[in-house]
Amino acid sequence: MAEKLGKGRTSQKAQHNAEKAEAVASPGEGQGAPVQPDQVLFPPSFSVSEIKNKQRRHFMFLRWKQQQRKEKLAIKKKRKKEREALGDKAPPKPVPKTIENQRVYDETTVDPNDEEVALDEATDEFAPYFNRQTVPKILITTSDRPRGKTVRFCEQLSKCIPNSHVYYRRGLALKRIIPQCMSRDFTDLIVINEDRKIPNGLVLSHLPDGPTAHFRMSSVRLRKEIKRKGKAPTEHQPEVILNNFTTRLGHSIGRMFASLFPHDPQFVGRQVATFHNQRDYIFFRFHRYIFKNEKKVAIQELGPRFTLKLRSLQKGTFDSKFGEYEWIHKRHEMDTSRRKFHL
Repeated sequence: MAEKLGKGRTSQKAQHNAEKAEAVASPGEGQGAPVQPDQVLFPPSFSVSEIKNKQRRHFMFLRWKQQQRKEKLAIKKKRKKEREALGDKAPPKPVPKTIENQRVYDETTVDPNDEEVALDEATDEFAPYFNRQTVPKILITTSDRPRGKTVRFCEQLSKCIPNSHVYYRRGLALKRIIPQCMSRDFTDLIVINEDRKIPNGLVLSHLPDGPTAHFRMSSVRLRKEIKRKGKAPTEHQPEVILNNFTTRLGHSIGRMFASLFPHDPQFVGRQVATFHNQRDYIFFRFHRYIFKNEKKVAIQELGPRFTLKLRSLQKGTFDSKFGEYEWIHKRHEMDTSRRKFHL
């Protein structure tokens, strides 16, 4: 009972302090001047952090945020009226500054019409696939003794990538797996690594000549963890969308992802696999699109979803000891600016 009374007194005291703060923060109230709703309630040098009482500080902070929102909305309405009054003579809307449009220029940015890039693509490791000389055949495996979530993730990933097969490792080294894959005409090898029963890494090796990419994996969501998901994926070959792979390194990674899927998608299935690069993070999504009418299209996510971050790109097949690396992510040397990206 005493505890309840104490809480009641505390709440009454907090309310009294809030009312007192409101009276102090409202200028001209003692002289009988009416307080307008849009009037600034805080002096220019006011700092909420200087208030010692926690409840009063929280109350004043909420009032300050509300005042900021009102001021922002008033400015927005004023600009809208000015633009409507000027009509066609209104100046163009200012483009908001983002990390993407303020990106530091990269010398390795690929020009689609560059002859040197076209020549390199005609002779690189993925040229047989893009010349339709090979048909993708993917082997998906895991680290040794995978747990439940990793096993389910591999099964769902195999439904997104046509002609993919899941085999679980039992203490077999990757150097011994790769020759077996080549003898069975596999074109790519995907290895899913896990830590504490959660997938945290992906190794993608293009066979037989490489290259091999090592990614850090995060934000893995299985089908059952996705809200408002569609029905299970069908066996139709999906379309592939690659976004924002603009540099030479990003171009190589994009071609590596493209070589996992067959050449001719089956549009009847209306399934799309998307690899979207944003700030060097590669977001994978698998959707089905639905035509509501001639103008409107809706999409349903089918799952799974995950995010990749490139850690290294190695020439040839996987070789942790004697492999030659084309690119390695060195965080302390490369991440000096938030506006510099490598893909």
